[in-house]
Amino acid sequence: MTITESTSSGTEGEVRWTHCPSCESMIYLRRLWRHGNVCPECSHHLRLTISDRFAMLLDADSYQPFDTELTARDVLSFSDTRPYEERLAKARENTGAAEAVRWGLGRIQGDPLVVAGLDFAFLGGSIGGVTGELLARAARTAHDQGTPLLLITASGGARMQEGVVALAQLAKTSQEIGRLREAGVLVLNLNTDPTYGGATASFATLGDVVLAEPGARIGFAGKNVIQQTIRTELPPNFQTAEFLERNGMCDLVVPREELRSTLARLLASHRNDPESDEPVPSGGIVTDPERLPNREPAEVVAAARDIGRPTTLDYCGLVFDEFVELHGDRLGADDPAVIGGVAKLAGRPVVVLGHQKGHTTTELIERDFGMPQPSGYHKARRMMDHAQRHGMPLVTFVDTPGAYPGVEAEREGQGTAIAEAILRMSRLSVPTVVLVTGEGGSGGALALGVGNRMLMLERTYFSVISPEGCSTILFGSAEHAATAAESLRITAPDLVRLGVMDGVVAEPPGGAQADHVGTASNVRAALLETLRELAEYTPDELLEQRRARIAAIGEPRTQPGV
Repeated sequence: MTITESTSSGTEGEVRWTHCPSCESMIYLRRLWRHGNVCPECSHHLRLTISDRFAMLLDADSYQPFDTELTARDVLSFSDTRPYEERLAKARENTGAAEAVRWGLGRIQGDPLVVAGLDFAFLGGSIGGVTGELLARAARTAHDQGTPLLLITASGGARMQEGVVALAQLAKTSQEIGRLREAGVLVLNLNTDPTYGGATASFATLGDVVLAEPGARIGFAGKNVIQQTIRTELPPNFQTAEFLERNGMCDLVVPREELRSTLARLLASHRNDPESDEPVPSGGIVTDPERLPNREPAEVVAAARDIGRPTTLDYCGLVFDEFVELHGDRLGADDPAVIGGVAKLAGRPVVVLGHQKGHTTTELIERDFGMPQPSGYHKARRMMDHAQRHGMPLVTFVDTPGAYPGVEAEREGQGTAIAEAILRMSRLSVPTVVLVTGEGGSGGALALGVGNRMLMLERTYFSVISPEGCSTILFGSAEHAATAAESLRITAPDLVRLGVMDGVVAEPPGGAQADHVGTASNVRAALLETLRELAEYTPDELLEQRRARIAAIGEPRTQPGV
């Protein structure tokens, strides 16, 4: 996209103006530059050179470039309307760069990283043999140094003038991202307008976290190609960053002025800081069932369902020092009934995952009353994988009446999605702490509830089925829900006696709904105490402790005299 420049009267040296390609407003160029090349009238994000992006994102004077002279060559002796060599020479002249990729070392708010960016001004940011090699060298450096990698993309895809040599770069770059995953090195993608073809089919979508600028066009096949092929009307905002975020393929759409701070938060959230000396009161977790108040089960169920209770997002804001929510299951959806992200707790990076309800009828409906679809469990597994890959403890907040019951959920494999989440959480070699904050309904809760430590708040419950469901099945109606709740033994004292729960976290007088801050303070103390205890275990010991803990529940006992 080019910016058409003009002057107020055509006289050389007078104030220069430009048209916004989106809203057609006339913009004073200096004003546009002050806004980071974002239209101040409609917020349209105009393109930046990769040099300008580095200058905007990286700490001043921190960028150290590498391989600035490495350039493409015409391996196929290719020619269309012009010889490929001529096109390369023109691209070098126009951009002052030897290739579409520039890479090097830099810092963002002091945190070191390897950064590589594609410049659309160089042959549309297309990927040729040298392009792929430069990206691979950036990834190899990140791997060898154990330093996060930031990939900034604006590309039309594989470079046709290099044929299958260009195509092979998708495999070359993908395998380097794979090595970074295996090594637990953080990879961040920033996709800008446009990002298409071979870029989206490889390095541009494989990061741990995928960011995009507002309005950026991102896809595999181009919109015109799709329309001509299938001859149908495409959805509004098709292949935009917002479209991808809505459909689970992008974590965050971030305005340009917030990119640097967002990247800084993500880097900080994966960095181990010296653990704070925050005092943690001992004995905050009650493990003796005889010390727990005995409440009527029906009363506990009603309290657990109170929409005034803190939600997972409330705890994320009140318990942790920093939280960045991530979105999407990378399969086609972003279930709002499950939220997850990265956080800091007393200097330690953690992954946070939980069911999300809401405090109003509108919020509850938007989030399906905290009942996840299969995509919610796929997103949960993605967060579990993130914790495992980066050696981060996993904290889950359980509050759901159960998995979403519906035709689409069954068609999309609800049972399998739950089973895979349970299996994945059971085999993590990082510390896992589960806290039931409201309802713990059946397999929908257990999918986020397989921990080294299982905790619950006082006025919560955990059950194989809702009391109403149990009553309906056994008595023919929901009238006997209170009796069913009593019989199911779903409250804190009984669950600790059964070995299902390890301990109980106190709620302030009046319950969690009456004092969010006080409840969050108790939760923070409980998490700090538990994570500090689990930090003494090796990965193998964590796996074995969790396995043994689960295996012991319901273990057959030999009867006396038998």
